[in-house]
Amino acid sequence: MSAPSLSVRRDPPPYLAALIVSLVVFVVYVLTLSPTTAFWDTSEYIAAAKVLGIPHPPGNPLFTLLAHVWGLLPLAASYAERINLFAAVTSAATAGLWFLVAERWLQPVVAVRWARLASAAAGVAVGAFSWTVWNQSTVNEKVYTVSLLSVALVMWLVVHWADDEAGPHRDRWLVLIAYVLALTSTNHMMGVLATPAVVIYALWTDWRAFTRPRVLAGILVAVLVGISLNYIYLPMRAGQFPAINEGEPIGFFSKPLLDVLNRVQYGKPPVYVRQADFISQISNYLQYFSWQFGRDWAGVRNAAAVVFAALGLWGLVALWRRDRRAGLAAAAMLGTLSLALVTYLNFKYGYSQHPEIPQDLHEVRERDYFFIASFSYFGVLVAVGFGALLQSIVALLRDRGTPASRWALATPVLALALVPLLGNRITASRANEYLARNFAIDLLESVEPYGVLITAGDNDTFPLWYAQEVEGVRRDVTLANLSLMNTDWHLRQIRRRVTPTFDPAAAAPLWRPTPTEETGRALTDSSTAGLAARSAVRWPKPTTPPFSLTEAQLDSLPEVQPVQKNSGLKLDSLEIAFGTDYLERKDFAAIFLIKDNLRKRPIYFAWSDGGYPDQTLGLTAYLVSTGLVRKLMPAPVVPSDSVVLSQGLGYVNVPRSERLMWDVYHWKSAARARPRGWVDPPSASILSLYAVIYGGMGDLLNQKGRHAEAMRADSISKAVMANIDR
Repeated sequence: MSAPSLSVRRDPPPYLAALIVSLVVFVVYVLTLSPTTAFWDTSEYIAAAKVLGIPHPPGNPLFTLLAHVWGLLPLAASYAERINLFAAVTSAATAGLWFLVAERWLQPVVAVRWARLASAAAGVAVGAFSWTVWNQSTVNEKVYTVSLLSVALVMWLVVHWADDEAGPHRDRWLVLIAYVLALTSTNHMMGVLATPAVVIYALWTDWRAFTRPRVLAGILVAVLVGISLNYIYLPMRAGQFPAINEGEPIGFFSKPLLDVLNRVQYGKPPVYVRQADFISQISNYLQYFSWQFGRDWAGVRNAAAVVFAALGLWGLVALWRRDRRAGLAAAAMLGTLSLALVTYLNFKYGYSQHPEIPQDLHEVRERDYFFIASFSYFGVLVAVGFGALLQSIVALLRDRGTPASRWALATPVLALALVPLLGNRITASRANEYLARNFAIDLLESVEPYGVLITAGDNDTFPLWYAQEVEGVRRDVTLANLSLMNTDWHLRQIRRRVTPTFDPAAAAPLWRPTPTEETGRALTDSSTAGLAARSAVRWPKPTTPPFSLTEAQLDSLPEVQPVQKNSGLKLDSLEIAFGTDYLERKDFAAIFLIKDNLRKRPIYFAWSDGGYPDQTLGLTAYLVSTGLVRKLMPAPVVPSDSVVLSQGLGYVNVPRSERLMWDVYHWKSAARARPRGWVDPPSASILSLYAVIYGGMGDLLNQKGRHAEAMRADSISKAVMANIDR
């Protein structure tokens, strides 16, 4: 028969040891911390924290408020680094809380206290340095480290509550747990994934507590107070129109607010309509699990995963045998964070799964970060597994030596905990990675003052939001994101945005007018005021919004409309030729941007847009490449001494591209050697832009007989590609 669950603690919680564990984990995170922003959602969340904005659904008000306050602390010179530290601190605190849970669950498994503490520390280290947890703890890419902290906190609270003496005072713990669960839902729903395990633990311990009126009343009030942040902060702040205001959820209990909270923007089907077969979805989770313990070591990666999976499952079985209450809760937690989560998330095929299947049936990137709580928590089960392994080794040694020596002989197996630390140290680290920030600056500085820059998606837009709103780089540039222009709120915000005045003193030298540009000032006047005056003459500030359409007219743009392929329309001397059988709202928006700004504002397409302006709008003859962008001309381009036609880049403004390449761009960030290459293949397309531009310019320079410059450009292109191909 199984041993009964424990109801009384034998040892007090080891809070000092938990603090030490957190500090050790934090030090490792700091040593591998990103010094600035990164791709995907990092820039969006950092910018939202800075401006007290609203990031993409579900809005994450708890994160925004916490990160904004944290960002005010003088912990680092860079604002981005301060927010990255926030991720490191919350994740390291999670490790300390998991340590407390693991030590408590180890009590019926390991009788020797120091061995129990060592096992708990070893297992928690495995979770803290698993690849996804470590990688997400060194840059604030998501809001999930706050959710991690919430999950670990509520688990520790319920474990601690269960050990408290029965009485009215103990009921307050349940109210606190309910409040934390409700509050964390305003950060992200990941935080509530601990609920099934908490309920099991609480019902097993004292189910009658939920029949007491004061407990029920307290929990109802706590939940309402906790979730109120969604329904108060989001509509109030959205109505103040911050710079980051995704979904624009204005109005208490309004449809826009509910759409944001319910993530309607993503249009995911119900869970019973699977986006991929369930076996493949489970395989995708197992693929991500296999990355966690030695991703740097391709040859033994899977073997390491098998070893730690066995340790964790052994720990679960040992816990079930010694403490049925904890074992059931632990199993519920594991099932919720793996099988149930896979079922609920209902992903398409993983990015790198089944390459024979069309790409549109895959996720646009690897989604391992959605399972960060699973990998972090698994370290607790590994901790119990380590304890069970130590106990088994001691039992095998039987009467050899003293009890202390037997435990000492068993202890070296805990060195297995170093495997994730050593096996992930290269690819989990974000240290010295500046590419996302530098790319954003390079892209913005490619655009003439007051230009409109049309981008494609997250990675060529969010870093630009960061650069403009956090670092103040080229805020005069109007950004229009093609994917977001399918929403009404993004179009309204483009129209509503007041264009800041171009500051030539803060811009790249390329855009600083020279004293010879006559403004009535002395030619020797190189002051900030002089630069600004000459800039105002050369690039007058637009007086009209980017869209002439009213907000109501923008809202009425059709979501999709059939058109006759190869038909089009004429704007000034520019002819648009439709390359598709239908136009989406984003296409109509792009056309109106062209119509309303031609000859008024410079209009650019980022090279990251791919063939969009060519294939959808038929604009190839009007586009001139200048570095990472293509400028739209009002009439067909005519080759000249400066503008030449190349095979790969189309028409190229050679002098301006050269100035950008050598005087403005941070090409060293792209070309620097990375020990394992570029770790995130889906975002490699941004990195490859440098290879395309420098390689294409190398060919042009070679044709012009400028072989030295051509070799230099070509070497940079090859160095970039070496990171991608590795």
